[in-house]
Amino acid sequence: MIRTTSLTKRYGPITAVDGIDLDVREGDIYGFLGANGSGKTTTVRMLLGLVLATSGSVEVLGHTMPASARTVLPQVGALVEGPAAYPQLSGRANLALFDSMGAAGERRTRAGRVDDVLEQVGLGGVDKRPVRAYSLGMRQRLGLANALLGRPRLLILDEPTNGLDPQGIREIRRLLLDLHAGGTTIFLSSHLLAEVEQLCTRVGVLDRGRVVLQDQLSELQKPTGRIFVSTPDVARARTLLDGQVEAHDASSMLVRVSDAAALNARLVQAGVRVEVLTPERHSLEDVVLAATQASPDRVELS
Repeated sequence: MIRTTSLTKRYGPITAVDGIDLDVREGDIYGFLGANGSGKTTTVRMLLGLVLATSGSVEVLGHTMPASARTVLPQVGALVEGPAAYPQLSGRANLALFDSMGAAGERRTRAGRVDDVLEQVGLGGVDKRPVRAYSLGMRQRLGLANALLGRPRLLILDEPTNGLDPQGIREIRRLLLDLHAGGTTIFLSSHLLAEVEQLCTRVGVLDRGRVVLQDQLSELQKPTGRIFVSTPDVARARTLLDGQVEAHDASSMLVRVSDAAALNARLVQAGVRVEVLTPERHSLEDVVLAATQASPDRVELS
């Protein structure tokens, strides 16, 4: 769905995006992670043909961009940076206008399309207030509604939950999962690790304009080969498992074993009280920090 080769963007002496190779596959919910200023938005704008690359290439839906923009863009929904809107018009009027400028469908069905996307993003009860009176969260929802007007095959979103409260974030997450279940491929640019971890199937990490990590989330979070054990009997367990305990504190330990069931049986038979026993997995935060720390220019992600 999206493929870039050595994609680079320079602004004078500043390299905003440095030779990146993205691979977004059909059916992905692809989380494009990076700190603010890492080059995420510049990359998104190049994908959509809004900014020309200094060098390298972009393919979207199998076509070269921006040369094939007229073919590609009607199949792509996008929300980049702040959502665009005419502030003096209502949200509904804005969507009707945007629909008339696109290729979403026939004029006679326009009102129905607008109603559908407003319901999808939680603005179904929107009144005739002008957009200038909207909160930031409402503007984000309106921008997402605009991106959905054409029922896109590919959805490209840049920080779509910006300005939303926790309930709004949860609603947008559910909406994106529903769209994905219906066959939409989603490219989600964000700096929110927790949100990406809950939503995405594949992850790319951008650090100072360079991709330092790209893989399936399930592969990045596969078991480490150690078992986490919570027990009030750490001292007794360490004596029993001499040499296999790689880390511990007063109430838990990490044990290097291949058979969790056998470990549990051994501990219980020895009278060790086991409260929790589970394979250790890396969090996305652990994975991202390890990848960025390997770079001489470490970037903290919030």
